[in-house]
Amino acid sequence: MHKAEPRHTARLQTAGANGTMTATLSHGMAPMPWWAWVVTGMVLFGAELFGVSAQFYLVFLGVAAIAVGLIGSLGVHLPEWAQFTTFAVLALVSMFSFRRRVYQRLRATPEDGAVEERLNRGDRVQVPETLATSGHCRVEYRGTSWSARNVGTQQLDAGSEAEIVEIDGLTLHLRKPP
Repeated sequence: MHKAEPRHTARLQTAGANGTMTATLSHGMAPMPWWAWVVTGMVLFGAELFGVSAQFYLVFLGVAAIAVGLIGSLGVHLPEWAQFTTFAVLALVSMFSFRRRVYQRLRATPEDGAVEERLNRGDRVQVPETLATSGHCRVEYRGTSWSARNVGTQQLDAGSEAEIVEIDGLTLHLRKPP
């Protein structure tokens, strides 16, 4: 009985000093199992998040690999070339479509001393010293010392409350409350 050779296989026979040597060369490999794609994706994803800063490219490669693994886990058996083509297409499309927006959103840093925390206009602070119109001083707000400027038309007396009307970087603009 003759054993069938796998598809895309060639036989090579060479004559050697001790007889004939036969080798089987395979042009194609078995497709990667679905779990190998998922593991590869998690390694790429984890490498970006915990070790290598590749500007978020590895995240999208990892997500594409996990997606190919999930397709395989659902019972869709793709040949090797289709797995790698699907991986490449998913990775490229997701990178070009979403990487910039996601990277900017997650890695954004405040510019020029801008404050990320939402501060509330209308909040009140106590002025520690008399503050003339257009005058500057330091005030305590939310447990931190801030620069403050009186933008109102009236002087703010020491110990009085002032209303925050605007936040400009690290400076609170104050006025006498109505």
